[in-house]
Amino acid sequence: MFTQRQNLDNGTTFSLQGFLDLSKSIQIILCIFFLVAYILSLMGNGLIILAYTLDSHLHTPMYFFLRGLSMLEVCSINVTVPKALGIFLSMDRSITFFGCATQMYIFSAVSVSECLLLAVMAFDRFMAICHPLRYTSVMTSKMCYQLATGPWIVGFLMSLIHTSSIFRLSFCGSHHIAHFFCDIPPLLHLACVDTFKIELYVFIVCVCGATIPFFLILCSYIKILYSVFLLSSKEARQKAMSTCSAHLVSVIIFYGTAMYVHLRLGTPFSSYQDRMTALFYCIIIPTINPLIYSLKNKDMKAALVKINSIIHYPLYIVYPETKLY
Repeated sequence: MFTQRQNLDNGTTFSLQGFLDLSKSIQIILCIFFLVAYILSLMGNGLIILAYTLDSHLHTPMYFFLRGLSMLEVCSINVTVPKALGIFLSMDRSITFFGCATQMYIFSAVSVSECLLLAVMAFDRFMAICHPLRYTSVMTSKMCYQLATGPWIVGFLMSLIHTSSIFRLSFCGSHHIAHFFCDIPPLLHLACVDTFKIELYVFIVCVCGATIPFFLILCSYIKILYSVFLLSSKEARQKAMSTCSAHLVSVIIFYGTAMYVHLRLGTPFSSYQDRMTALFYCIIIPTINPLIYSLKNKDMKAALVKINSIIHYPLYIVYPETKLY
């Protein structure tokens, strides 16, 4: 049946089809959308990182983990969007074996790391609201650094499992990937061999790297809600929930799309459906996350105002005692 079966090697070149099947006008709109979203994401997440670096008032565990989330978002969007823009602008759809493997490995690793970091952020809110007297003794600088670096280490190790397994598969003659980056479902769709074991590996990674952290987040918020409802003051309840609202929205959006894609690997492959979903969690989420975490956050807005003042009044950097009006 498969007369053109071949194993991939370092000389193999894939072809990312992107949105070739759509009309030229829609491709132009998508290209503009990719470019604008890319710039906004870099600016938004970059400002959060810069705000934490420059404003000592933000040097708390909550904003420390938020900076880590922004760093992951920057890595995520830089892995996928530049190549997608290259497809739109230069029409060069080719990607090497090493480039494709690297893109999948880093993107998968960052996705798993983000799942774990969101669970860490939920734990931080759980300690702050449910155990406020123990918060400072538990969330020490050492603990924060361990909780922040752990997701990166686990994510990159777990991603190595399924990435190395997928790129040892035999593929059919056509190396056209019906996607704008090297994602797992379209590559499995090209395989000429039974992919059940690989899909099982990916499922296990999803369970360990996404479902378990999601369960921990769910448990944390059940306890948080219980503690909040026990508060006698309405203002105290609103203040407690306001510190969790941004994180909760981010969790719902991220997990809703990521789990939809990667926990349905056994279903028939749909190029258009998967591309539209990937468009959401690859581009839209990294773009709107800075807005989610800063729009209703007084401390973050104050830090951004300070950054704006520094940009417009560079003497403030040289003379910190200078008052800005």
